[in-house]
Parts: sequence; structure tokens; C-alpha cells
Amino acid sequence: MSETINVKNITKTFKLSKKQMKIDQTDNPLKVAISDLSFSTYEGEIFGLLGPNGAGKTTTLRCIATLIKPDSGEITVNGIDVSHAVEIKKRIAFLTNELKLEEQFTPNYLFDYFSLLHEISPEDTQKRKADLFGKFGITKFAEVKIGDLSSGMKQKVSIVISLVHDPNIIIFDEPTNGLDVLTAKTVTDYLLEQRNAGKTVIISTHIMNLVEKICDRVGIIINGKMLVCDTVKNVLNNYPGKDIEEIFFNIYNEVSHE
Repeated sequence: MSETINVKNITKTFKLSKKQMKIDQTDNPLKVAISDLSFSTYEGEIFGLLGPNGAGKTTTLRCIATLIKPDSGEITVNGIDVSHAVEIKKRIAFLTNELKLEEQFTPNYLFDYFSLLHEISPEDTQKRKADLFGKFGITKFAEVKIGDLSSGMKQKVSIVISLVHDPNIIIFDEPTNGLDVLTAKTVTDYLLEQRNAGKTVIISTHIMNLVEKICDRVGIIINGKMLVCDTVKNVLNNYPGKDIEEIFFNIYNEVSHE
């Protein structure tokens, strides 16, 4: 398999406000979000970043997607350094829960608008829209304003818009968080389909059974550090008789008592 993303020894810190320092009960104005973190991804796999809230998963993905810069370390996507943001964005889909669609627009309008930004021809735009709207059950809601859609439908529209340019690398931050079981299955089925088509999929999640169900490899992040990075099969074999959830809490408890 060809390497698609290489994350090498990245560290990212944030400056805390006085209010946040009080909430975190700390006198240190700097918070280390990720520390000396490394991993790679490859074609035709789903890589899962597993960790609790605040572990550094979203920060890691935002660094890959060029939204923030690491303090140190290197990241390449298809061999291109992420400092070349325009080139990177052509190659990836990035979805985060922080993405908020303009509520006065319709799925049809937004899909056409973002297709235009990616310089996709009108003919290809219509073909891709028909395919994605059909897969995600959006077709009959195509002219409904985003503000009038259910939260699950908004999530599906966000996913579809992130995929307008048919990228080879899909990066989804908590893609099934808050979704009903049917909508969540639609999303996971699509990710498996993309994996089987040879694309790279990265998801972050704190849902243990999702990792065990669809991921080929997993990285366990706790307190900004990558503590485990291996195939799901190998991780399970290293802890006989335990599932991913039990393994995660074993690791978490070990770190907490250090």
C-alpha cells in the first residue's frame, strides 16, 4: 500500500485564557494539545483515532487539514508539505462538528457553490450530486433550507458537501456523533465503500465499537500522546479475550496512575 499521510513528531500548544485556566485548575497558561505525535496512513484503509474528549484528536486532524499549524514536526499529504494549503485542500475532504452551514441556503445551492469553488464542471457537478444525494437520502430535501432540516439531515448534507470534489483522502472528525442508528449506518457504509475503492479514510471517535467494526488500524491518543498505533487485529491479539473498549480503559488507567 502507498503512504498517503505522514505525521512526524508534531507538537501543538495553545495559550489558555484566565477563565480557561480557572476551569482547568491550572497556573500554567499553556496547554499541550498534542505532544511528539507520529503516524502514517495508507491507500485502501480506514484509520481510527481513538481517545476521550480533549485527547488531541481534533487538533491532530486540524493540523493535517491545514486549519492550524503545529509548533514543531512535519506533516505531508501525498508527499506534499501541509504548508501548501491550497494543494492539500484539493486532495482531502475534511468534516468537523464545528462546520456550520448557512441556514438560509439549500443543499442544492451549497453543493453547486462548493463545486464551483473546486472548479468542477456543471455536468460533473450534477452527476456527483445525483449520486451523493441519492446515497444519503437528500434528494427530496434538496430545496429545503438548511435551517429547516433535522440535525441528522444537516450532518448528511455537511458530509456530502465535503465530498463534492471526490477526494482520495477523507478525514471525518466524530462523523457519527449524535446521529440516529440509521443515519450512522449510512455514514459508516459509505466510508467502507470508499475504503474498498482504494481511498484513505481517517476518523476520530470516542465510540469504541465503531473502531472495532470498521477500522483497519487504530491510534489511541491520551493526553496528546499516541500510546498505541497498530492494526486493530494486532491490538486485539495483544490483549487476548478483551475488546477495544476494555483495552482502551486498561491503557487509560495505566496512564492515569503514572
